[in-house]
Order: sequence, then structure tokens, then C-alpha cells
Amino acid sequence: MDIVVDTSTLIAVIADEPEKEALIELTTGANLIAPHSVHWEIGNAFSAMLRRGRITVEQAIQAVQVYQRIPIRFVDVELEETLKIVDALGIYAYDAYLIRCAQKYKSPLLSLDRNLVDATKHMGVKVMEVVR
Repeated sequence: MDIVVDTSTLIAVIADEPEKEALIELTTGANLIAPHSVHWEIGNAFSAMLRRGRITVEQAIQAVQVYQRIPIRFVDVELEETLKIVDALGIYAYDAYLIRCAQKYKSPLLSLDRNLVDATKHMGVKVMEVVR
């Protein structure tokens, strides 16, 4: 089974957040997929942590090394279809890429982002949730 993962789920696992064990349990034996944008969002998340002084560059590099060990298949999504989702929901493209990915690959989306979860459900796409 394929599961679309977003940045929030990956950061939770990498940063050893309380949801980590539940996320690992939900994804064990599954194939993780994500639009290519998630890769860049991970970099953006760590750069934001660096700018705010929440982590050191050494910690960021270690976190990226953990991230690189997570087996994710990065897939393409169509920009035209993504823009239709953006228009329908009034959301940012980064969230729409994830919804489109779940639609295209007929896979549930796993996210800790409440707004993304709600938008995904609104589009009739299956969601896997971990309650925070």
C-alpha cells in the first residue's frame, strides 16, 4: 500500500516528537510517496529552525542524514490539476501538491497538519490521522 507523507509527518519522525511511534506503526510495511516539493519543504523547515536559533548547523545536518534514510519515492504531480485544487480550496500550492498526489496515486494522505487534513477530506481523499 502506498501512503502519501507530508513534511509534518517526516519532521515528527526526524525530531523524535511524541507522534513518532504512531507514525512509524501506521507506515510500517507501506510504500511512502510524496511530491517532489516535500524534499524542498524539509530543507526549508530546517533552515527556519537554524535562522531562529532552535538548532545548530550540526544538528540540522544530522537531521538531514536521518531524513535521507527514510525510503520515500518522490513522484510527479500535474501543475494544472494542482492549480484547480488551489482554486477550489483557496490553499497554497504546497498543500495542493500533496492532495493531488493522494488523488493521482489513489493513496491516503498522512499528515499532522490539521488544515491540510481538513482540505484533503473536503476533496474526498482518504486521510490517515494521528491525534496530537
